[in-house]
Amino acid sequence: MQTLNNQVQHMQQKFLPAILLILANLTGCTVIPGMHMSPFSDQSSVEMPVTENNETILKKLNIQTITPQMIVNLEKNFNNSSLGSDNVANHYFDYRIGSKTIKGVPFSENRHQYLVGPRDILNITVWEHPELTIPAGEYRSAESAGNIVSEDGTIFYPYVGVIRAAGRTVEDIRTELTQKLSRYIEQVQLDVRVTSYRSQRVYVVGEVNQPGIQLVKDIPLTVLEAINGAGGVRPEADQRNITLTRDGKTYSINLLSLYEGGDISQNVILKQGDVLNVPDNKFNKIFVLGETGSGSAGNSGAHSIVMNKGRMTLTEALSDSGGISQTTSDAARIFVFRGGIKNPEIFHLNAKSPDALLLADRFPLQPRDVIYVDRVEGIRWNQIIAQIQPTILMLNVFSNASKVQTLVGQ
Repeated sequence: MQTLNNQVQHMQQKFLPAILLILANLTGCTVIPGMHMSPFSDQSSVEMPVTENNETILKKLNIQTITPQMIVNLEKNFNNSSLGSDNVANHYFDYRIGSKTIKGVPFSENRHQYLVGPRDILNITVWEHPELTIPAGEYRSAESAGNIVSEDGTIFYPYVGVIRAAGRTVEDIRTELTQKLSRYIEQVQLDVRVTSYRSQRVYVVGEVNQPGIQLVKDIPLTVLEAINGAGGVRPEADQRNITLTRDGKTYSINLLSLYEGGDISQNVILKQGDVLNVPDNKFNKIFVLGETGSGSAGNSGAHSIVMNKGRMTLTEALSDSGGISQTTSDAARIFVFRGGIKNPEIFHLNAKSPDALLLADRFPLQPRDVIYVDRVEGIRWNQIIAQIQPTILMLNVFSNASKVQTLVGQ
């Protein structure tokens, strides 16, 4: 028993002075370990690459406070809204993947007529002259009884010979056949129609439910019809940055502007060989770090959130990440770090008063924004106390136990 008492006393002599020394140092320490923003700094502590006069330089960034006047200035610029044609989200896709899309849609004629192409099947009927109809044609399908346009774009017809069909409308073909058959038949009554469209294809790929090939027919195939024909877009689709590749050029189409803003210019008529790509929205993420709640993801302190349709406010982001921690956060120091395509920025929100979240709800975020909720000063002290408290209690238990054993032994 005397040996146990000696061990307990030795532990007390060894650990208690060290613990008291740590506590004394922490009490007088003003530097809090971990990530921490200096209180209400005017500039960033590190230099960032900034483009000025077409030249990239390094400089410290000014920290801009989110104020009512800032919100007014932001809302004056329509491009800060989600439907703005020059919204940064419409450029960030190109910036991330390194593409060179043309901002705008290709020119398309208002009047569209289908032009016959190779492999199309035509059905040509001359009324009251069954001898000009393919034998047994009435007992066969239109596809098998029709005239197939050859690879060189021509067809053969009795008494007329070989004529060019590719690149022409059915009206043009009917006119030529009527003129040439009128040499042999009086009052020619002739009809031409396409029974099988096989020459013109459009490719719809990306985040649609049924990617694949769609055929261009006599009814114009538009972007909206092609996407609907592919089963619609998937939930993870980026509707703001759909790309259309045509004749070696890539154009940017904002489907969201068509759906919600009524911009019919985005509903481009598609042509042979067009590739319509619906990308995913993985680039439209924002990141929330620091002292926030558990959020829907269940991971306290760090969250990545996809912006729905490329739009989200600061209040929405904080809410989706579980809100500001009521025990560890300093609501007066909420920061938004914006890398930007050319010029990075830093914004500061003082939400010590809850009504400041009204301003945050009108502060639009941009893709890849980083939100940081700073921790309250002194929180590390409480955490260290909570960690060493069990050790102190354990030493006290051993000490009391040794005293009891000593008394019993006496």
